[in-house]
Amino acid sequence: YIGVMALDIRLKKVNKIYYEGELVSGVVVIQSKGDMQHQGVHLSMEGAVNLQLSAKSVGVFEAFYNSLKPIQLVSYAVELVKPGKLPSGKTEIPFEVPLKPKGHNKVLYETYHGVFVNIQYILRAEVKRSLLNKDLTKQSEIILEYKNPKEKAVAKAVPFTISPDSLQNIKEKSQIPRFVVKGKLDSSICCMSRPLTGELVVESSEAPIRSIELQLVRVETCGCAEGYARDATEIQNIQIGEGDVCRGLTLPLYMIFPRLFTCPTLITSNFKVEFELNVVIVLQNDHLITENFPLKLTRF
Repeated sequence: YIGVMALDIRLKKVNKIYYEGELVSGVVVIQSKGDMQHQGVHLSMEGAVNLQLSAKSVGVFEAFYNSLKPIQLVSYAVELVKPGKLPSGKTEIPFEVPLKPKGHNKVLYETYHGVFVNIQYILRAEVKRSLLNKDLTKQSEIILEYKNPKEKAVAKAVPFTISPDSLQNIKEKSQIPRFVVKGKLDSSICCMSRPLTGELVVESSEAPIRSIELQLVRVETCGCAEGYARDATEIQNIQIGEGDVCRGLTLPLYMIFPRLFTCPTLITSNFKVEFELNVVIVLQNDHLITENFPLKLTRF
């Protein structure tokens, strides 16, 4: 009879944030009731960019299927304990794994959880057991961030005026109620650890306003020589004005970039991760007025 077992990975760093070239260290903790035979305890670390196609792109690009293999960034495996017997109780097995790219010219990208692009670094511990017993596995994600400033955010203010004349994709401009909204983004180049800020003033609007919102959008592009699939999806939406806001009142724009769902703007030959901000004015009759601002995100 083999007792109940539990397997866990405990990292030395509580926040799980690591940098390229660092050693990822910790212990694999095994708890068992009674002695336990095993076929070896293994640890692996895999880092990869996983690319997916949205349903709308799949039919268009047959050529994509072969090019959308995951891009391997890190691959490392080590046997921590040779086959044998673990004593009853708690066993802690220390480990150290170098966080280094696989191959010479590869770089490690920051951790990013997207919709069609995912960049993840996963530690996986495994206790192999004889045929009748299931192997035990446990995985834990570590978060990679850039350490050296590749580029620093330099403030680049973006003043804007939104009015019927500034709108695109509109056939009948005469049918749109008159309005003027002015404001500025303090910078379209944003350091991710600081909030995006700015201001907005509704100078005039014929139609009553229902809401003013800031929408953060990820634009993910997966591609190859045959073409590109580009998809924009919402990350978050923050309301900055509720109801028919006062005319001439300065509304502050303030948005914090969420962790993991954003990363420094990334443009490579196989995929891109970019970000945009939409300022959305919702009129009472459900008319949507949107002004789009491409953003560039940096770590520093």
